[in-house]
Amino acid sequence: MKRTFLLLIILLSLNNAVLFGQNSKPKKNTSDTRTIKIDYKNEAGALNTMFKECIGAGRANEGLRADWQQQLAMVKKDCDFKYIRMHGLLTDDMAVYSEDDKGNPIYNYQYIDVLFDYLVSIKMKPFVELGFMPSRLASGDKTIFWWRGNVTPPKDYKKWEDLIHNLTLHFAERYGIDEVKSWYFEVWNEPNLSPGFWTGTQEDYFKLYKYAAQGIKSVNKDFKVGGPATAGAAWVPETIEFCEKNNVPIDFISTHSYGVKHGYLDEYGTSGTILSKDEWSVSGEVLNSRKQISNSTKPNLELHYTEWSTSYTPADPIHDSYHSAAYILQKMKQIGTAANSMSYWVFTDIFEEAGPRFTPFHGGFGLVNTQGIKKPAYFSYYLMNKLGETELKNTDPMSWASKKANGDTQVLFWDFTNTHPGDKELNQTYYLKDLPSKPKGRVKIEITNLLQGNYNLEIYKVGYKVNDVYADYLVMGKPNQLTREQAEKLKKLNDGSPITAEKITIGSNGSYSKDFDINENDVFLLNLVKQ
Repeated sequence: MKRTFLLLIILLSLNNAVLFGQNSKPKKNTSDTRTIKIDYKNEAGALNTMFKECIGAGRANEGLRADWQQQLAMVKKDCDFKYIRMHGLLTDDMAVYSEDDKGNPIYNYQYIDVLFDYLVSIKMKPFVELGFMPSRLASGDKTIFWWRGNVTPPKDYKKWEDLIHNLTLHFAERYGIDEVKSWYFEVWNEPNLSPGFWTGTQEDYFKLYKYAAQGIKSVNKDFKVGGPATAGAAWVPETIEFCEKNNVPIDFISTHSYGVKHGYLDEYGTSGTILSKDEWSVSGEVLNSRKQISNSTKPNLELHYTEWSTSYTPADPIHDSYHSAAYILQKMKQIGTAANSMSYWVFTDIFEEAGPRFTPFHGGFGLVNTQGIKKPAYFSYYLMNKLGETELKNTDPMSWASKKANGDTQVLFWDFTNTHPGDKELNQTYYLKDLPSKPKGRVKIEITNLLQGNYNLEIYKVGYKVNDVYADYLVMGKPNQLTREQAEKLKKLNDGSPITAEKITIGSNGSYSKDFDINENDVFLLNLVKQ
């Protein structure tokens, strides 16, 4: 009896424990609050600025347009890209090469000079892509794009070398040896996409590369030449091996990567694309390219991704979507120091591979549209350019913290959530929709050891319906053409101004904290400007 009574007591106790456990309300799990802790005195070193080393543009001849130049000046001012790379420098519309009736070369650089003089005037440098083949030097008539870039090997490799030598010599004479030493010469574009960009074989490309490298180095051995400028991070070990075995100079590796699942070439923007669900799309290829170089006989070669973006097609609405802003930041953070530059393709929708476009937002590659209206992707680079020269230590994987010598302090943070539904829907329909973002909890910023004194606190934001021009364009009813008034309205709504600004005082304890509600794919910059 005593034992039975004891068992009853135990059972009742257990039952009560379960009941009380069900009815009690434990403290809310704080896992939805993300805390970023920064110590102003805890430096990580100089901020790596590979993200703004280079930017892409469509083709050289477009760079002779007044609106293209005006937009580039704005992009340079806001984002401070150092180099610019573009196709078509040697294509017939630049009038570089012809021959007399005896087959002797005639060189003409007046259009290139106008373009490069402008670049130098705004303190930018060309990342010189050597292509495509002038028709009088070409071995065939296969072309690509609306503007007909010839993609065949030269009919005479010695004439090809002489052209590259003469052009390089012209650059040295016009801009000075020291200036041209800081440039990069890249041979061709995506020769692994045959016959799209190159009708020859890999062996033919290596021959083209060899003769171009000889032409450049014969002017000055310190001028930098590289390649293979391939799609999909291809041919990296093969290029290094070829140069090593044949004593051909190479100073850097260049290649490309895009964030969609399949394919590398969509000349007219008619292919459907799907944003990859792979967390390491793009960035994984960059890290692997760095590994391939490190494991080669030339482990110290520079690595330049001379094209990259969410998608390789000029008709993909993800380029216009607010999702792109966080995507760009996420990839730059993942890549870290693996690449010397990551050249976003491209800075403007003044881009005519498929011919002139007819609507203001058509999924073009650009950071700005044809009217110079800033897209969400633009503000990724704009905000990264506001970071200070010294990075602060920070364990959060979706943020940077930095400071300037005068005491200014910045924390750039974001959420990246790939909301694409996967194989069941194409980018071309998904990102055309109004896509409200869902809450992702809170972010708490805690900064210690700040300099005592007065600050202006600026908060910048990019996200759904904030610096989200496509959302504003939808509200307008998606007009096929924008009036001047409509274009100006969209520019004003998407000018990147702080969403809040206030004066604060940091006391003797040097501490500051602030909480933010964050949604999917929001981007924030907290900027403390010392007074």
